[in-house]
Amino acid sequence: MGVKQLQTLLSELDALLATCTRCGRCQSVCPVFSTTRMEGDVTRGKIALLEGLAHQMLTDAGGVKARLDTCLLCGTCEASCPSGVKVMDIFLKARTILTAYEGFSPLKRAVFRGSLSRPRLFSALLGIGVRLQSPFLKTASTFHGTSCSAVARPFLGGRHLVPLADRFLSSRFSNLNKKGKRGAPRVAVFPGCVVDKVYPKIGTDLLKILTHYQTGIILPGHPACCGIPALAAGDRKTFDQLVRYNLERFPADTFDVLVTPCATCTATLKNLWVSLADGFSADAQKQIRALSEKVMDISQFLVDYLNVGAPQNTAVNPLKVTWHDPCHLKKSLGVAVQPRKLIQAIPTLSLVEMAVPDTCCGSGGSFTLQQYDISKQIGLQKADQIVSTGAAVVSTGCPACMMQITDMLSQKGAKIAVKHVVELYADSL
Repeated sequence: MGVKQLQTLLSELDALLATCTRCGRCQSVCPVFSTTRMEGDVTRGKIALLEGLAHQMLTDAGGVKARLDTCLLCGTCEASCPSGVKVMDIFLKARTILTAYEGFSPLKRAVFRGSLSRPRLFSALLGIGVRLQSPFLKTASTFHGTSCSAVARPFLGGRHLVPLADRFLSSRFSNLNKKGKRGAPRVAVFPGCVVDKVYPKIGTDLLKILTHYQTGIILPGHPACCGIPALAAGDRKTFDQLVRYNLERFPADTFDVLVTPCATCTATLKNLWVSLADGFSADAQKQIRALSEKVMDISQFLVDYLNVGAPQNTAVNPLKVTWHDPCHLKKSLGVAVQPRKLIQAIPTLSLVEMAVPDTCCGSGGSFTLQQYDISKQIGLQKADQIVSTGAAVVSTGCPACMMQITDMLSQKGAKIAVKHVVELYADSL
């Protein structure tokens, strides 16, 4: 990134920072602050640190970056801010500036620019990982299907992880283009990396539902990341590459709706692609806006577009299910009623709400890899809420949340199944 680009980003950042009134509302809702009780970990503290970032970069760039990285990017503070501060934009721009100034570590350069930015290579490398993972893992919970690793403990901590799937969704369905019944919408499917490579059943169940309603289905081959992991790491170059790649895979004039089963992918495609489109050509910006307008979470599509989800008479002795609101689904997109309606439309299930269903699970994508101790403390609080409902199943709409919640419940020895709402609804058809 050149000096002029850096100056432009700093100017844009200063303009965004000016809207914060330091009221402290963010402190009352921040899951990280509630765990660490450190002012520097709350949004207000980070914003104060970012004022005069150009000077801070010269004196303590590493310290500023460390504070910025202690953030889940969950969006809770932005959703609660009475002044409408664009917190996500601020932190993502700041991370980009600091990464441009400090540069990448060799490991991050290899992960993001060496593999994630090259979707076919990324899939091939993880495919090799599938074959190599077994010797390094031992079963942690047969109920949850989790594993742990003594060898990888320095990198993974004591987490109970969900291994890579034996077969990726993209290896089962490639370049799918099915016509629907007359008058049915043409639906493009963006599965997301975690569904493709860890939870392919969610993807196959999503396709089962669309087939049941006889929609058109478009699922291009060689899937790519939505770009949020790179963006969260401050790698704007890789993010831009992935946006361009996906624009080629999903021309907006070829479908009516683009659905995803991943809350974070949905929020990225619908919100972040648009807010960060300034660096693209006028034609690319037009394509981004056109695609963004058609993006919907899968539960939102089923309930609001297809009118699925009318409450049914509950069966005798229904299975109790509780719902976890993913941060990016409820707080970034305002989608909370629709997945509940889907659950209520299944007569064999009974929805029981936990005390605070929209508290963060502590995942934050790459946050849990870098800040596992904090992530685990937040996650265990969520697990306690889930257990207290007496539910047999906890459902959600984000595969990253599923991994985090599964880890926490597995470590607690709680035999509560973790299911995507798509899986629950598909099983009822």
